[in-house]
Amino acid sequence: MESTNLNIRIDKDIKMQAEKLFEALGINMTSAVNIFLRQAIRENGIPFEVKINTPNEVTLAAIQEGKAIINDKTSVGYNNMADLRAALES
Repeated sequence: MESTNLNIRIDKDIKMQAEKLFEALGINMTSAVNIFLRQAIRENGIPFEVKINTPNEVTLAAIQEGKAIINDKTSVGYNNMADLRAALES
């Protein structure tokens, strides 16, 4: 396979954000562009969405609340549904 260079101009901030994203995905900019172009050819159009699952604000708040409960030594835990129901009814 013979390779060639592709020179494009993009906004500096967009490039930095993309590099950060691709780093999190474990690939570099060249690999990401190659993946995109190959998939675009296969699909005959804009091919797909690649993203890291980022929780929304509500989900993130629930995760943080759960972690706080786990780390709170005064939190009461339940081993079965009967005990949980009894606590909720009281």
